[in-house]
Amino acid sequence: MNAGPDNAGCCDNPHDKLIPLETAIERGLALASPVAEIEVVSLIDSMGRVLAHDAISPLPLPPFDNSAMDGYLLCTRDLTGNGPWSLAVRGRIAAGDAGKVTPQAGTALRILTGAIVPTGFDAVIMQEDTELRDGAIHFSRRPKPGQHIRSLGGDAAKGQVVVAANVEIGPRQAGALAAVGMGRVPVRRNLRVAVFSTGSELRQPGEPLETGQIWNSNRYTLLSSLKKDWVEIIDFGAIPDDPEQLGAALENACNTCDMVITTGGVSVGDEDHMPRLFEQLGGKLSVMKVAIKPGKPITFGTLGKAIFIGLPGNPVSAFVTWMIIGARILEKRAGLEKTPQSRILVRASAATSRHAGRCEFRPARYVEGGQQLELLDSSFSGRVALLSLADGLAVIPANVAEIAKDDLLEFIPF
Repeated sequence: MNAGPDNAGCCDNPHDKLIPLETAIERGLALASPVAEIEVVSLIDSMGRVLAHDAISPLPLPPFDNSAMDGYLLCTRDLTGNGPWSLAVRGRIAAGDAGKVTPQAGTALRILTGAIVPTGFDAVIMQEDTELRDGAIHFSRRPKPGQHIRSLGGDAAKGQVVVAANVEIGPRQAGALAAVGMGRVPVRRNLRVAVFSTGSELRQPGEPLETGQIWNSNRYTLLSSLKKDWVEIIDFGAIPDDPEQLGAALENACNTCDMVITTGGVSVGDEDHMPRLFEQLGGKLSVMKVAIKPGKPITFGTLGKAIFIGLPGNPVSAFVTWMIIGARILEKRAGLEKTPQSRILVRASAATSRHAGRCEFRPARYVEGGQQLELLDSSFSGRVALLSLADGLAVIPANVAEIAKDDLLEFIPF
């Protein structure tokens, strides 16, 4: 890839030059203090919520030695010579039994998966490796001490953190919480997020369109992105390009919610009122123009305790800026500590050129059985149908102007 000039500057005044993408992300994350309030809910109700404190095991896991499979329990000291061996079966123990059994020299015990291993036994031999005849097992492969036994504390020690705080409780975390007996779970309060779209031209899907009107796709893209168990959505719908109505909605949202996310009205057109209205209400803007393509006009700042994020109105611009910047701010505000976004390297299927200066996130799709990446049309900020056909976003650094066939590109799969 060939580099071109990097025209992105950094300035303390958000109204001035373009802000580099990483600087914009840093500023956004700096605004986002996690919600402090904590609720204690049942384990079943905690699923999908944000864990507030480390979950610590009150006992070793497993809490006793137990069998890893169905078979026969024995003491390897009883096996003399080179085999084969025969041991009489003197009892049976299943999962949930107390396991109070006294070993008898030269005998075995039938044991099932999960059953406690009584003191004095040190190995389990799989039933597939034995032949049961006349009340005795016959086998020729010597088991090793500890074979097929899950040792006390082998999974987690007493006092060990089994689920770290500030993660979303999913299937793996719920299972671990259950395993350490947490019937009640401390979680962070749900984040209150207000959403509205700006634009007199917007109509809702299902409504008839008149000349100059479009259906509001941004609202549904954003609502879908926010559909989390740790988010409480307050949907203001679509608001016309009327400063009085927009200002009232913005003030109400900022006074009652942790975050306010809007689409449209953040560029430099006659009907782009949001930045001006936000500042008139006393809001402090941190970012107005970012060196990102698409989505340069993304705007965000704070008013009281609320974080305001004004996304561009073009559908792909709104989606990309939310995915790359907005979602990260949301997660931190909710108290989540997320791992970096998953990116892979894929080779470009064809050469292309572009104007350098902004980090670009180009919709792309796999070709050649997933071995190469086809960059879709470079004029894409308003093409929501094109976005739906993409497999992810190709990342083109700000200073890159030329991409050759087979160049490696970072790719963020959807």
